[in-house]
Amino acid sequence: MPSNNPVFGRGFGSAQQASWGTAPAQQYGAPTYADPYAAPSPYAATTTRYMTMDDVVTKTGLSFLVTVIAAAAAWAMPGDAALGLALPAVLVAFVLGLVIAFKQIANPAATLAYGAIYGFALGAISEVFNTVYPGIVMQALIGTFGVFAGMLVVYKTGAIRVTPKFTRWVIGALVGALVLSLANFVAYFFMSDGLGLRSGGPVAIVFSLVMIGIAAFMLLLDFDMADEAIRRGAPAKFAWYIAFGLLVTVVWLYMEILRLLSYFRE
Repeated sequence: MPSNNPVFGRGFGSAQQASWGTAPAQQYGAPTYADPYAAPSPYAATTTRYMTMDDVVTKTGLSFLVTVIAAAAAWAMPGDAALGLALPAVLVAFVLGLVIAFKQIANPAATLAYGAIYGFALGAISEVFNTVYPGIVMQALIGTFGVFAGMLVVYKTGAIRVTPKFTRWVIGALVGALVLSLANFVAYFFMSDGLGLRSGGPVAIVFSLVMIGIAAFMLLLDFDMADEAIRRGAPAKFAWYIAFGLLVTVVWLYMEILRLLSYFRE
């Protein structure tokens, strides 16, 4: 069955099949006799455990718990100590995230380390936002949970089906948004507000809304990736990679909602 998610391009559990019309090589000489008792029993228990939805929920919940604990620890640090470590934490988490994503590392240490490092930076950034705009963090958390729950309902009811065409559109939109963000960053070296994508004006509001929409649709791809892995019989440890993908998307969604709310506060 073809996959709608690009991460499954190589597939799970694929087996080489012989082409039709190819006869097995005929052996000549003394006949050989196979020991019927040497063959594995069809009733023998297999050592491979396949991934289930419970695995996805458990690993994702644990990853989010570690992220929240790290964020709370950063928030509890006195003064601006956590803020000074936020940028190095973001850079380390960014590099680690790229390694996990491109190598498809399904490992609890990698996923939990990413959650802890990024969670620390998230806590420091959230504290700054909440100091300037009291109560904004709770509003952003409620908004993030609402979008997550809404997209889960949309996916489960089939209101939006994750087809190959839909996947291409979402990935294309994501690449375009990342290119615009990079161009805006470079423009800061020449103009005070860059391209205006993060300046808090009408253009910034529209851009944040677009980014929130893309992040919401990326959640659909993450849900589909989990279902696809279960259907293809992925090993249980692959749930850590699913948890990583969901963590990245939800954190990105939270940051965009936080930005948007700050624009309206201004």
